[in-house]
Amino acid sequence: MHFTKMHGLGNDYLYVYGEVPENISELSVKLSDRHFGAGSDGMIYISESKIADFKMRIFNADGSEAKMCGNGIRCVGKYVYDKGYTDKTKLTVETLSGIRALQLQLSGGKVKGVAVDMGKAEAQKKTELTAGEKTVTLTPVSVGNPHAVIFVENMEEAPLTQLGPAIEHHRAFLDGVNVEFVQVLDDRHLRMRVWERGSGVTMACGTGACASVMAAIAEGYCQYDEEISVRLDGGTLKIQIAPDHCVQMTGPAQFVYEGDTIE
Repeated sequence: MHFTKMHGLGNDYLYVYGEVPENISELSVKLSDRHFGAGSDGMIYISESKIADFKMRIFNADGSEAKMCGNGIRCVGKYVYDKGYTDKTKLTVETLSGIRALQLQLSGGKVKGVAVDMGKAEAQKKTELTAGEKTVTLTPVSVGNPHAVIFVENMEEAPLTQLGPAIEHHRAFLDGVNVEFVQVLDDRHLRMRVWERGSGVTMACGTGACASVMAAIAEGYCQYDEEISVRLDGGTLKIQIAPDHCVQMTGPAQFVYEGDTIE
């Protein structure tokens, strides 16, 4: 099997063009391992679609399937254009969260950045829950996949690896949840770290950045129609949310290397 390793701000996946094999859960666990495999946050399969230009399916490092990945879909745009599967700079991609529209940004004939219509983000009311021995206040947000956003005063003290897994598997979230810790720097800048459902700590999460901005707007920290910079461990994403809750995300996508499995 031939694969291409790509990343969006360090959120890395192994990309394969073709149909998803029956043993995908086992394969994703094996190849995602950073010591005994290629090393990634999971695998993304790209194929033809009957309702969009392309279809993507996302599998986490633990073998579970995700509905949507903001960083991953930007890399899909770069993959299909740079590898010659399309010459269109406006694309639609079918995901388990619905069809997403991409605007490819070119430099020297190659894709350097991608703006993605992420659909709608919906924030619920703040809620308290007990995770481990701590009671935390969080804002649930849906961006086609579930998020729990926690605002902190100091990111350096955020209990990412302690509370992340406890909240991911909390009984309040039957299907698991992505957990974002967010520090408000000012009304146009956020600092975010993420514990991703099925993958643990990652360098970046596109849907998590969108969820964080939606939660910040709901709490009055940020405003609609403003471009908000969200600084992640792997770099910065630009997020803009309209009053109707439609979200646009802009960020880079990069190739890392090509590889082949031998077993």
